[in-house]
Amino acid sequence: MIHFPFVALPLGLVFFVVVTMGQQVDAEGVTALPLLTLLVISEFAFFATGIGAYIGFKQTQQVGFKPFYVIVSILCAVSSLFFMFQGINLWPL
Repeated sequence: MIHFPFVALPLGLVFFVVVTMGQQVDAEGVTALPLLTLLVISEFAFFATGIGAYIGFKQTQQVGFKPFYVIVSILCAVSSLFFMFQGINLWPL
């Protein structure tokens, strides 16, 4: 359980690449991945990295400050915010 941030961060980075490449628009105005797929990937990555950040910060409170663990937790939090805003921007209004 305490190793989840180390799993969530690379998973978030993979999904970052997928969402970034998938939302590219071709000459006809169609994205590489369907909109619903991009939204589901963004939502899943938001929750996965958010949980990674939560577990990381809770573990830091219990055990104490470990720089590498805190950096991974902060990166999980930042990527969670990125996926939240990415999902909001992808949603058609």
